[in-house]
Amino acid sequence: MKHISFWQMGLIKGLLMAITLTVNAQENDLTLDDLFATPKLTGTTPSQPVWAPNSKYFAFSWNEPGNPGRGLWVSTRDGKEVRRISNATSPSVRDIVWANANTIISLRGNNLWQTRLSQGKDLELMTVETGANNLSISPKGNHMAYISKGDLWLADFTSKQNRQLTKIGIASLSNLGKGRYSRPEREIGPGIWSGPTYKWSPDGKTISIHVVDRREMRKVPFPDYLATETNPNEVRRSYPGDPNEIRRVGLLDIENSNVVYLDLPDPSANQIIDFNWSPKNALLVDVASDNAVERKLYVVLPGETQLREIWRGVRESRMYTSFGSQWHPDGQQVIFLSDMGDRYGLYAIDPSTSESSPKLLTDPSYDVLSAPSIAGDALFYAGNGVNPYEQHVYRLNMSEGEPEQLTHLAGRNLGYPSPDGQNLVFMHSNDTSPPELYAVSSKSGDTRRVTHSPLPAFNKRTWVDAEYVSFPSLVDDYRLHARILKPTNMQPGKKYPVLFGPVYSNTARNRWAGNYSLVQQLLVKKGYVIVQVDSRGSNGYGRAFREEFLLGFADQDIEDYASAVAYLESLDYVDPDRIGIWGSSYGGTLSVYSLLKKPGLFQVGVAAAAAVDPVFFGTDDVAIVRTPQTHPEVFERKALKYAANLQDKLLFIHGMQDHVVPFKTVAVLAEELIKQGKNFDFAFAPGATHGWSREKHYDRYLFGKLIEYFDRHLAESSE
Repeated sequence: MKHISFWQMGLIKGLLMAITLTVNAQENDLTLDDLFATPKLTGTTPSQPVWAPNSKYFAFSWNEPGNPGRGLWVSTRDGKEVRRISNATSPSVRDIVWANANTIISLRGNNLWQTRLSQGKDLELMTVETGANNLSISPKGNHMAYISKGDLWLADFTSKQNRQLTKIGIASLSNLGKGRYSRPEREIGPGIWSGPTYKWSPDGKTISIHVVDRREMRKVPFPDYLATETNPNEVRRSYPGDPNEIRRVGLLDIENSNVVYLDLPDPSANQIIDFNWSPKNALLVDVASDNAVERKLYVVLPGETQLREIWRGVRESRMYTSFGSQWHPDGQQVIFLSDMGDRYGLYAIDPSTSESSPKLLTDPSYDVLSAPSIAGDALFYAGNGVNPYEQHVYRLNMSEGEPEQLTHLAGRNLGYPSPDGQNLVFMHSNDTSPPELYAVSSKSGDTRRVTHSPLPAFNKRTWVDAEYVSFPSLVDDYRLHARILKPTNMQPGKKYPVLFGPVYSNTARNRWAGNYSLVQQLLVKKGYVIVQVDSRGSNGYGRAFREEFLLGFADQDIEDYASAVAYLESLDYVDPDRIGIWGSSYGGTLSVYSLLKKPGLFQVGVAAAAAVDPVFFGTDDVAIVRTPQTHPEVFERKALKYAANLQDKLLFIHGMQDHVVPFKTVAVLAEELIKQGKNFDFAFAPGATHGWSREKHYDRYLFGKLIEYFDRHLAESSE
């Protein structure tokens, strides 16, 4: 036996102490620079997986921790064998399609690449038009459709030629390509917020296309102050009560490029949720009014253009909601997501008869949270059957049986079933883990992790898990739910500051929320208690609770936050004099209205991208506020009406290229606050959009302002 001398033992102890001190330093020294460094601590998030037609493999774009760009990766269906199969020097993978069970076509730069699994070859196939996106292979596998500049193109694998199928696209009015509303004047593509693009018919003769025309929308200037001279930079952006985009469904004949448009009602007030082909070439079209009140399902029979309505749902109390629909593989039934009951559910209907009534397929005790996905003989969907904070994937045999829960990792799980329905890939995240791909057999239930994305520096740190609590509302009989993160090693008897945020609906969720999660973790390490509340409008608590948000923005939901503050103040570790609130978009709205309508409820607020004047909401926001013509009282609820009430600390954060919430609106409120003699602060970014929290440079700068503001006004008390 080898003996260790006294001095060697001392050296070992010293090394162990040094390691411990180093680990502790790493735990304590998390900084904003760490969160926004390149490469990102959380690594590269894997893309949505794409299954091979024979269900033996799935492909996705990803890269190992610390490596730039996105490579093409393939895994066996069980997740046991995972490998990169793309050329390491090729451009980043932007889209993936299987041509057959052995061949993958991927889009890299302006080229299609062909990758053969059996031969291990990864070669350039052909060049496509600049800006190509949204690949879709023809049913016979010899052509690839794609979108470029608002038009549909066809790439011929044999001739290596590109053929323009449509002449619909018209370039954007804006010459500054940023912001959600900087979109083409006319295009084949989704609407501003959602919608399909195009889909092949099973016989390969027709493509259904979604054509969006914005030329009737009003022109709104969003000045670009970073140009050589100030550029007015107009975009198409309407307000509640204005005509919205014109959204139409066309049937494109592949052979002659002729387009026949379906006669859908009022295309400037109704959105196309989706369209899907049956195995027998019938087209299902899912339509909803912009105000969400009316929903219709239509069927177009093979070879026809006449719409036949198969179901209609009308409810005046409906607001922002979730829709989706799909054909059963037998082509005889339609499966659709609806809020007919107290909870979202999937329903089946026979489109062949007008007397058919929808039949509920899913458990009415919880919400279905996704559109239906049908694979093999099974129906797959996401739901919150475990608790409101988690999302799991369920499988329902279409012929018999009860829904079966396939995922069991606590958190948020998005499912992608194999074509035969026997295997599932799912994207999983939770409070402390960024999204990763997992594979599970729907027969054995065995789960295997496929990707490991975060950098080693992320894995070396300890990230704080959340607690989930409920408490009574102070204004009615609802029980409210919240997510709480607390500093580690809290000292008995010590009072800690509390930050509500980012506030919004559907935030008490066990999931990774990108930069928001990183910033929350940093704030916890700085000694803050972090709280998020599921206020009115959130899913998981029944239809009445969700729909009370209609016409009630910054109203009853603020009462929910008042109830949450009362609950927090009852806890012995909370300092009732150091409570702040922050959020972005509607979360910013909640923050500023809370300070103005309930002075003293929060001592500090940070309102980012805050919508403060409903007159300047978007046309899609009629789903929550309706229009000035029908509900003028709602549009009088401007924040500046309450400007005289400001007594707490308030910081505005806003991007000057925010087309969703115009910078003008917060500037008008700021002017009124100045006139009222109120003290407040402002952080703006000349080139930032509504998505500032995800934009390089702006994220680091503006989150820095947010944290600095809370530190200044809610810092450790002198006691």
